[in-house]
Amino acid sequence: MTENNIISQNNVSHLNLSSDYIIRAREIIKASEPRYAFVETFGCQQNEADSEKLAGMAEAMGYIIVSEPEKADLIMVNTCAIREHAEKRALSIIGQYKHLKAKNPDLIVGVGGCMTAQKYRMEQLKFSYPYVDFVFGTSSIDRVPEFVFNALMKKKRQFAQDNDEESKRSIVEGLPVRRESSYKAWVSIMYGCNNFCSYCIVPYVRGRERSRDINSILSEIDELVRDGYRDITLLGQNVNSYGKEFENIDISVLLERICNEIEGDYRIRFM
Repeated sequence: MTENNIISQNNVSHLNLSSDYIIRAREIIKASEPRYAFVETFGCQQNEADSEKLAGMAEAMGYIIVSEPEKADLIMVNTCAIREHAEKRALSIIGQYKHLKAKNPDLIVGVGGCMTAQKYRMEQLKFSYPYVDFVFGTSSIDRVPEFVFNALMKKKRQFAQDNDEESKRSIVEGLPVRRESSYKAWVSIMYGCNNFCSYCIVPYVRGRERSRDINSILSEIDELVRDGYRDITLLGQNVNSYGKEFENIDISVLLERICNEIEGDYRIRFM
């Protein structure tokens, strides 16, 4: 069995587990009054793209997405750690949700993103914010349906901090996405960074570089163009490093294949 086959099987198993929890959570939610979800996002475009997945999974579970946390039965906060101010602001917002939880004991509060990759922040959320139901790292986003289902079942609080092994997991393809725009889309092509610059926290909170399979990227962009998206931005902590794990594939090959294989009138950006 080749390495690519192993990665493919891991992708499928993680996606199947996520899909299973989506179905189980949806059965609970359908049996109740309409439930609403709110996603709060801090930080970069990669966080915005991740939040679209959080909203997509919430919608797949049967939640209705709302723009005000006061209306929500599920709140998920996607945090940033690039500056201390962003962390303090996120903690302040999370602190305000204590009052919403007091009014609605069934409210589920989850916190993810780069801030949670730091052990001391994970401990802070665990002990100083007891009303937070689950906390997850950037490499565990596909496990959110599992965390929500367990919270619906009133199980104990859950804390999934990324570690070296977690950040090496294959990228899970096929998670539902709820895009904010009808013509502009983010497409992540890789995650993490190997540079370890002295001033930068990204390798510690996003993990080592992991590139998406080129065919998965092409398939996603093709579907977007067919759906009418005209402005597509390729995302990555360091897009120039795309494809280093693969043979004869890099960012130039990806761009060439997008232009040659995907028909339509659209613009490709990258940052």
